[in-house]
Amino acid sequence: MSTIRIAAAAAHFGRDLEFDLARIAKLIDDARASGAGLLVLPDAALGGYLADLRHPDPDALPPALKPDDPLILQVARLAAEMVVCLGYCEDGGDERYNAAVCVSGDGVLGRHRKVHLPAGEVAAYAPGDRFDAFDTPVGRIGMLIDYDKTFPESARSLALDGAEILACLSAWPTSLTNRAPRMAQDRQAKLFDLYDQARAAENQVVLASSNQTGAMGGMRFLGQSKVVGPGGDILARTWSKAGLAVAGIDVAEEIDRARRILRHLDERRPDAYREDRT
Repeated sequence: MSTIRIAAAAAHFGRDLEFDLARIAKLIDDARASGAGLLVLPDAALGGYLADLRHPDPDALPPALKPDDPLILQVARLAAEMVVCLGYCEDGGDERYNAAVCVSGDGVLGRHRKVHLPAGEVAAYAPGDRFDAFDTPVGRIGMLIDYDKTFPESARSLALDGAEILACLSAWPTSLTNRAPRMAQDRQAKLFDLYDQARAAENQVVLASSNQTGAMGGMRFLGQSKVVGPGGDILARTWSKAGLAVAGIDVAEEIDRARRILRHLDERRPDAYREDRT
């Protein structure tokens, strides 16, 4: 048995990079104190998310950081023996990307550029074009950035690449068009949980879902960070408040248990699926 503790953070991050780094350092300390080997921070943990998702102001975008920016290397040093995933705006030269990086004290372990961009994000970011899993000291991980998890193919691609843990980094707001009087009744709150549980269960993997809290511009973020087991059961969660959802799990054992009779990845019928309607 090899149990690891996985932490998914719910926290607010904005444009002040020094403040963001200090908050990341505190969350790493808190996760370490809980015994976590893996910490998943939200999308846009360095620099904050867009202030307006429908009509982003080109003069008020998050600061763009090079992939080897000193701030990212500083997070790697803070991570030390832990594995930490976090989101930022990547300076890709001619393009910006909503990006995620996974680090430890040994350096960068993996990267991801958000592939699926909601309508407003296309004015601020270029899309990524692939989903790749990568090896880490806590297991093989694949990363998704918020809207990516709406598409089953995203998580399935990572599972087929051997991912045992899906790190889903989000800056997921309440509904922009039909807000409910209480967050628990919000349509996006329900979908956020539904996607997390479905992506874990349909691929029979562990999923760590982080999210921003608080507000940015006209948006209010959900929180609802959680760790989900390979059967789709929520093992730990933060609800709407800031904090850490921490769960201990033997990833290999639980995946093996989930796949003992029904092995979804092995029982697919790709020849029967429609790939493209065009």
